[in-house]
This record gives sequence, C-alpha cells and structure tokens, in this order.
Amino acid sequence: MRLRHLIAALLAMIAVPVLADSALPPAELAYSQLKDPAKEAEARKLMETLRCLVCQGQSIADSDAEMAGDMRALVREKIAEGQQPAEVRKWLVERYGDYVTYDPPFSWLTAPLWLLPLLLIAAGLLIARRSFGKSDPTIEGEEA
Repeated sequence: MRLRHLIAALLAMIAVPVLADSALPPAELAYSQLKDPAKEAEARKLMETLRCLVCQGQSIADSDAEMAGDMRALVREKIAEGQQPAEVRKWLVERYGDYVTYDPPFSWLTAPLWLLPLLLIAAGLLIARRSFGKSDPTIEGEEA
C-alpha cells in the first residue's frame, strides 16, 4: 500500500510541471510584432532588459513561458499607446518589483547584489596574499 502511495506521489511530482501553463491562447501581442517598425524596435529593446519572472535566466524577449508572453504583450500595448520605454519599465518595476530588471537600482534591498561580489573578491585577494606571500623559513635556511 505504501509503495502505491509513493509511486502516486512521484508521478504527481513529475506531472505538475506539465500542468504549469494554462490552456488559454497566448495574448494577442505576445508573439506578433507591432505594425510600426520604430515602436517595435523600442519595445524589443525594452523587452531584452526585462527578466522573465518564471525562467529567471532569460529576458522576456527570449522566453517561451506564458508569463513572459503576457509581459511582451503588455510592453507592446503600452508602447503602441505612445508610452515611453522608461515609463513602461517604471510601471513594470512598480508592479513586479526590482527583480524584473536585469539592472536593479542600488538600495538597501539590493545592496547585497552589488556589494557581495566586491567583498568576495577582496576576501579572495586577502587569502591569496596570505597563502602566497609567506615564504617557508626552512627552505630559505637550506639555500644559505
């Protein structure tokens, strides 16, 4: 009986990602371009700077996730309405937070993102200096 429950649980864990996307059709502008090439270029440039909240490693321009498609449609709609890319970006940051952008602004929340790499480099240099800076006194004594 326990084996059946274990197998059912494993099958459910495997099946859950398949059910993650909805069966709804994609948003109208998710996979189609704006008719105005200049506005499409603005929208495309902005989409490349916005992070897919589902994929996390891809921009919304590159992601096939349903949410990325919805975000592409939102960006295209707002650009088509005449909003500037900076306005659209600000609106998305207000809605989804700083994480939606690949270049989060410096604040007390994002300070670790900016400062931790510098601290790690400094610690690595300090360790390297201590490790390679010392000379072995027994080797120096033998050479003399």
